[in-house]
Amino acid sequence: MDFSKVKAIVTGGASGLGEATVRHIAESGGHAVIFDVNKERAQAVRADFDGGQVGYIETDVTNALQVEESVGLAVDQLGHINLLVNCAGIATPGKVVSKGQPLAFERFEKVIQVNLVGSFNVLRVVAAAMQENEPNEDGERGVIISTASVAAFEGQIGQAAYSASKGGIVSMTLPIARELARDGIRVLAIAPGLMETPMFEGLPEAAIASLSATVPFPPRLGRPVEYAKLVKSIVDNPLLNGEVIRLDGAIRMQPK
Repeated sequence: MDFSKVKAIVTGGASGLGEATVRHIAESGGHAVIFDVNKERAQAVRADFDGGQVGYIETDVTNALQVEESVGLAVDQLGHINLLVNCAGIATPGKVVSKGQPLAFERFEKVIQVNLVGSFNVLRVVAAAMQENEPNEDGERGVIISTASVAAFEGQIGQAAYSASKGGIVSMTLPIARELARDGIRVLAIAPGLMETPMFEGLPEAAIASLSATVPFPPRLGRPVEYAKLVKSIVDNPLLNGEVIRLDGAIRMQPK
């Protein structure tokens, strides 16, 4: 698929990896609609593009009816959707038992709801919309990319909820890719390592330097634009399908 012809929905597109992806799409000549609950940040991203390349629909990815309505609006705005990038997510650390007290169940549940259930919620609706697209010369109707994490493979202490949510994304990628292959829809996931996202905001420089040193090469945090470039590479290469691609500088996380 020609990246300049992308018409995308990007969840969590108001910040971090999602924002970088939206900007890369728009700067490449494509169009993107942001699904996010942060209206102020989303509107700020949208304001940087005056050619109508970026739209915004306030959307809670955990709300089934709202997602169905938002996808319908996005299709109306762009004519069709041929790329979904699921970036909406939260990371709420917490030990299963801390100081003799069990983790509040609501904290575990919320991470699963946003990261895993939210990703599937948008995916299911967009996949149905993509089935209506005219196939390109390769028979392709669309590409779906969700965001996993290296925590799916090497979860650290305190990451039970986060690792479970990202492990779910890893596990559902292949069966969904197999199912949607008949429709010419490719399904993949990206598993980032340590990235410069709002999750790291507020950390002292010494802590960031220490984390960066754990990455074999390059010895630094990943940049959101590098995630966006991988999205473009996936879109450009029609043989990529059913795969989870690590984007991590060869890091393997330690227990803590």
